[in-house]
Amino acid sequence: MMTDNNPDQSAADRMRSQAQKVTSDLQQMGSIAGDVVQENLGQIRDTASEYVERQRDEVHRVEQTLESYIKDRPFKSILVAAGVGLFVGRFWRRP
Repeated sequence: MMTDNNPDQSAADRMRSQAQKVTSDLQQMGSIAGDVVQENLGQIRDTASEYVERQRDEVHRVEQTLESYIKDRPFKSILVAAGVGLFVGRFWRRP
C-alpha cells in the first residue's frame, strides 16, 4: 500500500486521507460482493428450475405409465388397490 508522505500534511490529515481511501475500497468491495451474491443466486435459481422441470417430467411419465397399466389390466389394478388399502388400514388402526 502506498502512502503519501507529503511533508506539508499533518499526520492527522494523512490519517484522514487514508481512512477515506479505505472507506472507498470497502464500499467497492461491498458492491462487488453484492454482485457475486446476485450472480450465484441466479445460478441457483436456474439449477432449481431445471431440477423442478425434470421432476415434473418424471412424475408425468410415471402417471402415464400407471394410467396405461390400469387400462391394460383393470381387474388386477382393482385387486392391487384393495390389497394396498387393506394393508394401510391394518396398520392405521394400530395404537
